[in-house]
Amino acid sequence: MTAPQSEVRPERLLRELAPQVLGAVVRRHRDFAAAEDAVQEALIAAARQWPREGVPANPRGWLIHVASRRLTDQVRSESARRRREELVVSLVPPELQLALAADEEAGEQDDTLILLFMCCHPALTSSSAIALTLRAVGGLTTGEIARAFLVPEATMGQRISRAKQSIKTSGVPFRLPTAEERAQRLTVVLHVLYLIFNEGYTSSSGPALQRDDLADEAIRLTRLVHAQLPEDGEVAGLLALMLLTDARRAARSGPAGELVPLDEQDRSLWDRAAVAEGVALISATLPRGQVGPYQLQAAISALHDEAPRAEDTDWPQILALYGVLLRLADNPVVRLNHAIATAMVHGPAAGLKLLAGLDGDPRMTGNHRLEAVRAHLLERAGEVEAAIAGYRRAAGRTASAPERDYLLGRAARLGERRGA
Repeated sequence: MTAPQSEVRPERLLRELAPQVLGAVVRRHRDFAAAEDAVQEALIAAARQWPREGVPANPRGWLIHVASRRLTDQVRSESARRRREELVVSLVPPELQLALAADEEAGEQDDTLILLFMCCHPALTSSSAIALTLRAVGGLTTGEIARAFLVPEATMGQRISRAKQSIKTSGVPFRLPTAEERAQRLTVVLHVLYLIFNEGYTSSSGPALQRDDLADEAIRLTRLVHAQLPEDGEVAGLLALMLLTDARRAARSGPAGELVPLDEQDRSLWDRAAVAEGVALISATLPRGQVGPYQLQAAISALHDEAPRAEDTDWPQILALYGVLLRLADNPVVRLNHAIATAMVHGPAAGLKLLAGLDGDPRMTGNHRLEAVRAHLLERAGEVEAAIAGYRRAAGRTASAPERDYLLGRAARLGERRGA
């Protein structure tokens, strides 16, 4: 029995199911790289078949079955892979094979959280673990991950390949980690979820400003981690940060999908239930003890969300929080946001002076956000020609169509006012 096509969006469903299916296939066959290839083939088959024939009643089970069949066929086609299949079978007790089959039939098992912790195994370097998890769990392309890390795409491709090989040879068991293992991997896990959410909230490339499926999945997984570790302040802080940021989703785009900056958004469109949940989370977490970067970012986001109007924003308090955040997590993105807050409190010249300190940072070479912020502050300072040039440079450096259109629009409007 199939669901009516009008009720299900196959492309959205496939993205949501991909990490769950990969987790199930890895758990059964114990070969990460081969499982990933087989799942990709199953997703391609579904993308071709489901729009014509309808979505199966158990789409997850369908994908697992097809991926497992493809993987088994591939194993049987080569003698070397046949020997590996025999080894895999010998590693899986009969009773576990029955349990796995039951899981697939029921379609209830969600292996995404296990896959998340598995990819963040301490045998991998932190950067490799994050990159691999963004690929396997977040579904990001190599190019998107490279932009998140501010490195060339070829470099990131090599990093992901090495990480897959490390997983393959490490014999990492596919299960939720112990309490001690969770503590070892948690920092990487949270950073991965943060990056997945960021790519969903503001897509680094393509025609759409945001990818709701990625943002929703990051929030869902963070809720699962929070349920496992309810007393961890940084887990609660990250969940609060996501909720407080995502609450603005409906107001960030105009009727034609154009970008609407924070200070111009219709705040009546913000999700007040998400704001209330985020504020409650961070309010309960901050007094508990040691404060971490995600808690500080959530506190900053709460100050934005609680302001009735843009002009009511408590920028002095935001600047103070960024000062603390710089001491805990000094990186170019934090410095960029600190410069914005400085400009809002002490004027654009003070902000521009801080931005100049980022010009020599290789991680910001070619970054469009640095040029966009600089252009905005130059505009506020009355340096129209420099601002126009800056907006155009920033537009040329982004792969996001809505961001490019917004930046070019700012430059055009400034040019019109100059000529008036």
